[in-house]
Amino acid sequence: MRRLLVAGLAAALALTACSSGGDATTGSSSGSDSSTDRTYDVSGVEKVDDIAALLPQDIKDKGTLVIGASIDYAPAEFRADDLQTAIGYDVDLGKALGRVLGVETEVSAADFASLLPGMGTKYDIGISSFTVTPERVASYNMISYITVGSSFAVQKDNPQDFDPDALCGQTIGVQTGTWQADELDAASTECTQAGQDAIDVLSYSSQSDVTTNLIGGKIAAFYADSTVSSYAVALTEGQIEVVGGVRDAAPQGIVVPQDDQELTEAVQQAVQQLMDDGTWAAILDSWGVEDAALTTAELNPAS
Repeated sequence: MRRLLVAGLAAALALTACSSGGDATTGSSSGSDSSTDRTYDVSGVEKVDDIAALLPQDIKDKGTLVIGASIDYAPAEFRADDLQTAIGYDVDLGKALGRVLGVETEVSAADFASLLPGMGTKYDIGISSFTVTPERVASYNMISYITVGSSFAVQKDNPQDFDPDALCGQTIGVQTGTWQADELDAASTECTQAGQDAIDVLSYSSQSDVTTNLIGGKIAAFYADSTVSSYAVALTEGQIEVVGGVRDAAPQGIVVPQDDQELTEAVQQAVQQLMDDGTWAAILDSWGVEDAALTTAELNPAS
């Protein structure tokens, strides 16, 4: 999770893909059977005049909502096969917001750490897996839209009998530099201090390598963001499954400059519209993400 100002799971999962998500409430997945691109078609989302009227005049005049994002975090926001185009469920959400608000949207890519300082100058809003924290809410408005935690995934039917509640002595894969890698290292220390076997933590540079080694049986489980785990299940056609549920779930929010109440209200109502009409749930379903969509677009929720 992007709990801190660091980039997390950087690579898209270059794995065996499954079929596209299919038709849903207002659109469909445009991803092909051989692609990790499961983009949801938002062309059926209609402008809501009452909500669009709430936009600040400067955004109405330019006709474009500029969205800051660090496109290195599959399946939320990452680069398509052309290494240029931004795709992911956050990107689809941004496009759908533009449809409701009656403006075009533009994803402006940057390093994650530079996004918040650019709010209100380089970017109108930020949609980039920002976990809601007291520190961020103190300086920015945040509109919650998804809850993300961590989860374990195993081979289908759990042939190595991995127990997510008894980690000592087990072999678990993670992507280098992630929150989950740090968490497992700390848990391993606790194991040895208690006189038990350390966790055999195998760290890989990309999430695709982690998942490949799970399918191959080199590791008993992997530990990743819950959305990443769900996406991996979808792309591998059920060769793996999530066990133990979602841990340490926290809301993520769209970032809006704190002094721009007009834009905050417009975005909040637009997100709520997409929740109410089923578009947001359909977007996540297209990307294989389950049990993550929020149903209330809350402003600055307690974290």
